[in-house]
Amino acid sequence: MTSRITRTQPRVLCTAIALALGALTQQALAQQAEETMQRVEVTGSSIKRLASEAALPVTTMKAEELVARGMTTLADFMMALPQSASLAPSNAGSGTNVNLRGLGVNRTLVLLNGRRLANEAIADGYANLDVIPMSAIARVEVLRDGASSIYGSDAIGGVINFITKNSVEGGQVTAQWVQPERKGGADEQRLGLTFGKGNLASDGWNLYGTIDAHKRSPLLARDRAEYSTTEILTNLGRAPALGSGGYAMPANFTTATNKTAQNPLYTNGCAQPYSIQGAKSTCILNTTEYGMALYQNDQTTFYGRGTKKFSEDHQLVVDLSYGIEHIYQTRNPTQSVAVAGVTAQLPATSKWYPGNSGGVPAVAGLKGEPLILTWSVADLGLGTQKDEQQNMRFAISDENRYGEWDTKLGLVIGKSKRFNYYDSGFVKGQGLLDGLKNGKLNPFGLQDADGLAYLKSISVDGQKNRDSESTFTGLDATASRTLMDLAGGKMGLAVGLDLHRDTTRDDKLAIQNEVTYLNGSAAHGEGARNVAALYAELDMPVTKTLTLNLAARDDHFSDFGNTFNPKASFRWEPMKTLMFRGSANTGFRAPTLFDRYGYRLPGATGNTSAKWDDPVLCPGGTPGVAGTGKALPGYVASAVCNAALPKQTGSNPDVVPEKSRGWSLGTVFEPVNNLTVSLDYWNIRMTDMLANLPEQVYFLYPEKYKSYFVRNADGTIAYIKNVIMNLGGQKAAGVDFSAAYQFPKTSFGSFKFSVDGTWLDQFDNQLEKDSAFVSNIGRFGLASNGTTSSLPIITFRTKATSRLNWAYGAWNAQLTQNYNSSYTDQNLVAQQYWRDIKSYKVYNLTLSYRGIKGLDLVGGVTNLFDAAPPQTNHSGYTYGYLSSAASPIGRSFNLRATYSF
Repeated sequence: MTSRITRTQPRVLCTAIALALGALTQQALAQQAEETMQRVEVTGSSIKRLASEAALPVTTMKAEELVARGMTTLADFMMALPQSASLAPSNAGSGTNVNLRGLGVNRTLVLLNGRRLANEAIADGYANLDVIPMSAIARVEVLRDGASSIYGSDAIGGVINFITKNSVEGGQVTAQWVQPERKGGADEQRLGLTFGKGNLASDGWNLYGTIDAHKRSPLLARDRAEYSTTEILTNLGRAPALGSGGYAMPANFTTATNKTAQNPLYTNGCAQPYSIQGAKSTCILNTTEYGMALYQNDQTTFYGRGTKKFSEDHQLVVDLSYGIEHIYQTRNPTQSVAVAGVTAQLPATSKWYPGNSGGVPAVAGLKGEPLILTWSVADLGLGTQKDEQQNMRFAISDENRYGEWDTKLGLVIGKSKRFNYYDSGFVKGQGLLDGLKNGKLNPFGLQDADGLAYLKSISVDGQKNRDSESTFTGLDATASRTLMDLAGGKMGLAVGLDLHRDTTRDDKLAIQNEVTYLNGSAAHGEGARNVAALYAELDMPVTKTLTLNLAARDDHFSDFGNTFNPKASFRWEPMKTLMFRGSANTGFRAPTLFDRYGYRLPGATGNTSAKWDDPVLCPGGTPGVAGTGKALPGYVASAVCNAALPKQTGSNPDVVPEKSRGWSLGTVFEPVNNLTVSLDYWNIRMTDMLANLPEQVYFLYPEKYKSYFVRNADGTIAYIKNVIMNLGGQKAAGVDFSAAYQFPKTSFGSFKFSVDGTWLDQFDNQLEKDSAFVSNIGRFGLASNGTTSSLPIITFRTKATSRLNWAYGAWNAQLTQNYNSSYTDQNLVAQQYWRDIKSYKVYNLTLSYRGIKGLDLVGGVTNLFDAAPPQTNHSGYTYGYLSSAASPIGRSFNLRATYSF
C-alpha cells in the first residue's frame, strides 16, 4: 500500500496529459513511443506520470491484496484503511459508506473508474459501496488529500477511486465462505463469475462481464449475550434495572388519577425472555432478546465492459454496472403509542383487565378505571423492514489524439433507487387501540388464537412505505498537451469542461400515517441541481528535482452560483532516496439535495436514539445524564424520565454551502536499502458545517437550546427540532505514516513487513459560529458531521494496520494486525464518570496456495485470538460494546477458491 522511490528510476518527462472525464482518473492504456516505461494517471491529477512520482499521498491496494487478506466485501477494505472512520462492520441501513478522516460520508468522493455514480437515493450525498462490483475491481486508489479543483468542489475529505480491470480473457469462478466459530449468524457466502473474450493488442477489442453475489445472515444480540450480561452492564454503570416503565410485555399501566406506573406481573418476574424486572415495580423490554447485532444483508452486482481499440491513440470504452442490495433492518416490537392524541387504554370490560376472567393477576387499589398502557406486542417479534437499493450506471468514454492534443470525451448516466417495505412485525396503530378497547388483545401476555387472528387482520406486512430515486447525468471533455521545455522537462497543460445534473425524489407513502409506532407520516421531497464547471491543470517540472503543479476549478451551481477553488502542489526530490511533497487547496460543498429539498414535516418524524430526561418535566438531575431527574406531579415518569423522546428530522431550506481550506506536507525516504518510509501531515479547516446537532447537547445545555423543544398544550414534548442546519466550524489535523521493509531472501522464503496508519493531532468541533471549539480526540465529544448513523463519531488518536508477508514458491501467508488506540468512555445513564476503553487489536491470518494449475486457494482466520469488542458505558450503544468500531462476530474462518479457465 506504500509507494516506493526506485533508485534506478529514470526521470520521465510529463510529455502527455490525459483527459479525464470530469477530470477523474483511470489507468492509462496508451504508451508514448519514445518512453520505455508506462505512465499512468494517479488519482489526484489529470496528468499522466509514473506512479512513483506522485506528489499527493495516495494509498493503493490491488485486487490481489484484497484476496490475500481474505476480504469478502469492499466494506472490509474500508475498515482496514486507517484513514477511514466507517462503521465496522457495516450495519448501516443505507449500506456501506465511506467516511475519510471522520469528516462525514458526504465529504468523501467515491468514483468508479474515475467517474461518479448516482448517490444513495434518500440522502443523495454519498455512494453506497455495496453496489460496486467487487469481482471486476483491479485496484483501489485512495487520495488522502482534498482534491476539489480536479474532481469536484465537494471532495473535502479525500477521494476513493475503484478501478476495474482493463480487459479479461477467458473465465474465472470464485467461491468464498466465512463461518464464525460461535453459534448464531453472521456467516457469509460469496460467488463470482467472470468471462471475457478478445485481445486488445492483437484483436483490437475486448469484451467481458462479471456477476457477483454475496450474502450475510443476521446475528442476534442474544447470540453474543456474553458481551452485554447484567453483570457487565452493572459494572459499567448501566444496570438494566435502572430503567423503569416504558413499553414492555406485560404492559405497564397508569390511571388518570395515579401516574405512577405499575405492572400486574412484576412480582412474577415479568415475562422472560420478552421483559425483565426494572425499577419501581415495572417491567422493561429485554433488549438482548430483541436486539440485532448485525443485519441480514445480500448483494448482487453485475459489471460489463467493452473496449474497441482503433489505433494506438484512439480507443472507445463502454461500461455498464448494476447492483442490487437488500438490508433487513430490525426494530423493537410494535408499541401501543397514542394515535391522534388518544392514548392506548384497556377498559374494565376487557377480560384481560387485572382480576377479570382472562387470568391477569388483580392489582390492589384498582376500582375499574381505564388503564393507560405502554405495551410492546411480543407476539409480533422484531419489526423488520426490508430496504432495497438499486444502482445502475452507463458510461462511455472516447480517447483520441488530434495533432498535439490528447482528448477524452465521456458520458455518464446513473440512477439510484431505494424502496423500503414493512417486511414483518408491523400493524396499524389505530388497530391496536381498537383491539384493546374491544377486548380482542391481551396486553399482559401472549395472544390467544382470537388475538393472533386480530393482529393478522391489522397487519401491514409486505407493504411498501417509501420510494426514492436519485439520478446523475454527466457530460465532460478534457484536452491536454505538452507546452514549452523547462529545465526538468516539458510543461504540461490540461483543460476541461464538466456538465452534470443531479436530481432527487423521496416519497414517504401514506401507509406511514397508519403505522404510528414509527412516528412517521407521508411526505414528499424533490430537487434538482445543474452544475457547470471549467478546470485546468498545469504541470511544471521546474528542475530535474522540483515539479510544481497548479490546478483550478470554477463551478456554477444552479442554486448557489459560482465558486472558484484552486489547488497547488509540489514534489521535490533532492536525492534518489529522499522526496518532499506538499499541497494546498480550498473546497466548497453545497448542501445535498436532501439537505435543501428533502422532506419537511410539521411534527415528530422519529424518536431520539438514546434515552433522556425531559429537562422541564423531569428536572433536578444531572444535565445530560438520563435517569437522574424526577417527574413533576401529574406526569408519568416513564414517559418523561429516561425515555426516548420524539424528535423532528428533515431538510432545511435555509442551509448554505460549507467551505474548507486544506494543506499537507510530507516526505518519502529510504533510510536503508529496501526500507521505504513516508510521513504526511494534513490539516483541514471547515466553516458553516452542515450537520444535525448531536442529541446530547440539547440535554447538557437545556437553557441554551430551549427554543428547539416544541411542546404540546399539556407541556409534554411534541418534538425536538433536529433538522439539518449550518453549525460552526471544524478543525482536523494529523499525520499519516507508512513504512515497508523487504527482508533479504532466505532459504525459508521471502518476508516483508509494512505498516500504514494515521495519528490524529486535532479534531475540534464548533457547534455554533463564534462558540468554543471542543476536542473530540480519543473521547466522546460533541462532534457532528452529518453522518447517517446515530452513533457518536469515533476519533481514535491512532489507527494502524500492520502486515507481515511470507512467500515461498506457490505458498503465501499474511499476518495482519488492525489497531485502534484506547478511548475515554462516557456514561450518560446513571452518573457522569469516566473510564478507559482499552485499545482494540485484531489479528487476521491468511494462507494461500497456487501450486495447482488454474486454481487459487486462500484460507484464513479472522480475529485469530478472538478479541472481544471493547465495552462502553455510553448509552448510545445498546449492547454495551463499541459496535461502531468493533465487530461482535468473534473468531471466524474463511475459505476462498478461484478457478480460472
